[in-house]
Amino acid sequence: MTASRNDRPVRKSVKVLFVCLGNICRSPMAEGIFRHLLRQASLDDRVKIDSAGTHAYHVDEPPDARAQAALDQRGIDISTLRGRKVTPTDIEIFDYVLAMDRENLKNLMAICPPGAASKIRLFMEYASNCSEQEVPDPYFGDSGGFDRVFDLIEDAASGLLADIRARYHLTA
Repeated sequence: MTASRNDRPVRKSVKVLFVCLGNICRSPMAEGIFRHLLRQASLDDRVKIDSAGTHAYHVDEPPDARAQAALDQRGIDISTLRGRKVTPTDIEIFDYVLAMDRENLKNLMAICPPGAASKIRLFMEYASNCSEQEVPDPYFGDSGGFDRVFDLIEDAASGLLADIRARYHLTA
């Protein structure tokens, strides 16, 4: 960190990690949607984002075709993303570690290094237009579930961006 003219610490970048079970549906969707919002806000060079899964079911695989289609319909391409498993080091490195549901929150807490638990939260805590506390896993449903997940993620991503702007004093 460096000091600003007001002697207030200014970060060079903020790091956000989105986490679901296998890293092929919800978390890559969140990564793509949030990256899109950051570009629109001209903050993509100041906020670094990634996604991961708590299990290694889909390591090195692209996002689910239905997740890609839901985002493609809205002009967001996530085809280059690849699944990976979250590590304890991720929790140390990232400023925000955001679980899509309570199961993954519990899995993250189980591997959390001492002193880093405050970084781990449910992603939907940032939503302001819906009452859901978790992003449901659309994997075993039809494509309509991915559209609903898109709406939930978009709401929470907007709230997250507002939180980051306020907390880290980021402007375009």
